[in-house]
Amino acid sequence: MLYRRVCLEAFGYEIPECVVTSENIESRLAPLYEKLKLPSGRLEMMTGIRERRLWPKGVKPSDASTRAGRQAIERSGIDPAQLECLIHSSVSRDFLEPATATVVHNNLGLPKSAMVFDISNACLGFLNAMLTAANMIELGQIKSAIVVAGESAGQLVEKTIEELNSLENPTRNKIKDSFPSLTIGSGAVALVMTDISISRTKHRLLGGTFRAATMHNNLCQGSVESADAGFADEANMPHMCTNAEALLVSGCELARENWEDFQRELNWTAETPERIFCHQVGSMHRRAVYQSLNLDMNKDFSTFEVLGNVGSVSLPITLAIACDQGLVAKGDNIAMLGIGSGINSIMLGVEW
Repeated sequence: MLYRRVCLEAFGYEIPECVVTSENIESRLAPLYEKLKLPSGRLEMMTGIRERRLWPKGVKPSDASTRAGRQAIERSGIDPAQLECLIHSSVSRDFLEPATATVVHNNLGLPKSAMVFDISNACLGFLNAMLTAANMIELGQIKSAIVVAGESAGQLVEKTIEELNSLENPTRNKIKDSFPSLTIGSGAVALVMTDISISRTKHRLLGGTFRAATMHNNLCQGSVESADAGFADEANMPHMCTNAEALLVSGCELARENWEDFQRELNWTAETPERIFCHQVGSMHRRAVYQSLNLDMNKDFSTFEVLGNVGSVSLPITLAIACDQGLVAKGDNIAMLGIGSGINSIMLGVEW
């Protein structure tokens, strides 16, 4: 798909102040490490993640999304009354019903005429929401939209530590599917998108492609113990089980297919983008993706070292931080390479 009229106007983001290091997590897993003779520093060594951020207890996904949304609106200079659509797109949400977007919409004081809904697609939710908003803008249905996401990892990390420590007869094979849960972090991001006719920045979304390999939907799954309990119920928070090795192999295979489609669709080559942003899983994932696609890793910018894997927030917040640090210049071509459990892949091209 290609776009002529869609612009990325302004990002906003929130990073929790509470820092949890990989060393701290391992100290809490000391009994398990001793039983299995695991070396200290293993978690950071395998992932490249030194630390991740977590919200204070009581901060809901809508709270985090609201903070990022306010910042994005302020940075964009757009009148909130002009926003015609709000999409909440994170894995985390306040409850199963109603849409968490309704809480953020009310918090931000957006107009009653705005469309308000959630989109959920694991770590690709934010990119799916960008495409949905872009389609409405390109069709002339709306002139502006805001996409938000607020991921909350605290309960998942805590529950994973508790479950690992409670295993009666642990083995390295038994615990390996739970370890990826210890890399998850919290954060929030928002993006105001506009029609080019009202855009101040003219940062254009050029287009994108998507691919699915849903035969691999079992490689990373989060479950809720009671389907009629909302995510805000701490006793029924999602628990995640991840076959990291198989997910990496299958994800890179799907990414290669999508990258070929993406290059044809936008008439790009591997040399076209000045900056490349991937989903932030860890050092091994980053290296494998760049090698699989034959891309220059010098064009990469990463945040997983200090933020961990922040789900749907990871890729857009990494782009937003790079922009704030002056690492993206006017006119740069940007590749946003998303891969999410399911497995799905979305790749977007932006002319900054």
